[in-house]
Amino acid sequence: MPSPDTTFVLVHGAFANSFSFAPLQAELALRGFRSLAVDLPGHGFKATFPVAYQAPQDLGELASAPGVIKGVTLADNVAHLVSVLERAKAHGPVVVVAHSRGGITLTATANARPDLIDKMVYVSAWAPVTLDAVAYNSEPEMASFDASVLIGAAAANPADLGLLRCNFRTASPEVLAGLKHAFMADGTDDEFRTFLNTFQPDENLDAGGPDDRAQASTWGTVPRAFIRLSEDVSMPPAMQDRLIREGDALTPDNPYAVHTLASSHLRWLVHPAPAADLLAEIAAG
Repeated sequence: MPSPDTTFVLVHGAFANSFSFAPLQAELALRGFRSLAVDLPGHGFKATFPVAYQAPQDLGELASAPGVIKGVTLADNVAHLVSVLERAKAHGPVVVVAHSRGGITLTATANARPDLIDKMVYVSAWAPVTLDAVAYNSEPEMASFDASVLIGAAAANPADLGLLRCNFRTASPEVLAGLKHAFMADGTDDEFRTFLNTFQPDENLDAGGPDDRAQASTWGTVPRAFIRLSEDVSMPPAMQDRLIREGDALTPDNPYAVHTLASSHLRWLVHPAPAADLLAEIAAG
């Protein structure tokens, strides 16, 4: 069993926030584990929800309304996560669990302050090694993912607003079907729409650069695990496996402990009992 003083620190992905971890935190608590879910800058109750995003929607206004996440950088995310980890570490071991784009923040944080992390867990999350995070999207391992679904959900030109904005409250059957296929094909329609309503419309533009790739001398010293999501469409298993291989090649003496859950990108958060069991196992290992 993990130390009773262990804290799981949960880091969300793009357009998400701490709210999506509530079911997982309940399962961890019922197993006797302490956890906290982070809201990165511009997320959670600090996010922008324009009036034009409400019903009835004003799509023209939505395309131009400012958002507080404009100008937020990966460095801001790292600084915030470091401040959380410094406080959590004062109470015992820390296991950081990152999902999706949250892996970019975890990687950069482990580069900067590996001393604050006892173990790190990537759940179908970006851990850039040989390329910048965004560049992986053009690689062969991503060929099976049709990124046009995200274009269909786009609500504004990023160059105009200085941020990414999506309309997750769209009623377009085509867009909804595309998003469900990409992120939760193995869930019910109601589960998918419920999750979609926890998303916020805005995300920042900064996904990091060469200096934010995993560094052997810092990131590579922290024990790490990768939880593969075998049914993930938005980050295909082929890409997950590539990230694992690259990380292992960077630090062959400290490879990933690799595990697999039968889940799409999001269903593991809706039905989190298997993930909670696995996280307890990883923390204890």
